[in-house]
Amino acid sequence: MDQLATFISNNWILVGALVVVLALLGHSYFGSLLQNFATTSPSEAVKMINRDDAVVLDVREESEYQEGHIINAVHVPLSQLNDKLSTLEKHKNKPIIAACRSGHRSGQACSTLKKAGFENVYNLNGGILAWKSANLPLVNKKQTK
Repeated sequence: MDQLATFISNNWILVGALVVVLALLGHSYFGSLLQNFATTSPSEAVKMINRDDAVVLDVREESEYQEGHIINAVHVPLSQLNDKLSTLEKHKNKPIIAACRSGHRSGQACSTLKKAGFENVYNLNGGILAWKSANLPLVNKKQTK
């Protein structure tokens, strides 16, 4: 036990890095248990859209959205979501799949929607990047001004 204490005191930077790595690994494995919403893969999202009339909520910024988005997606940037929750009320009884570039911002959107009383909320796992990797189509409509 004395050797362990000596090792830790002599290598505190390495021990600190080990603790951080273990915490990050724990969060990646068990973090989904702490979420109050489900995640869905791109292929499952397609099934939900086709079978359950799920609504895709794209929370990316305008420029990202214009580069390509899922067909019929409702676009509300994450920064405006709290102010525009009323526009989503008509979809409250449908499954809502939140999407962003990689899945992080859409996770925040899912938490916001759950707090606002939306029940069937899903985060698109991997976001639009995963959607593209699955070779699923995106609509690309650039606005001309």
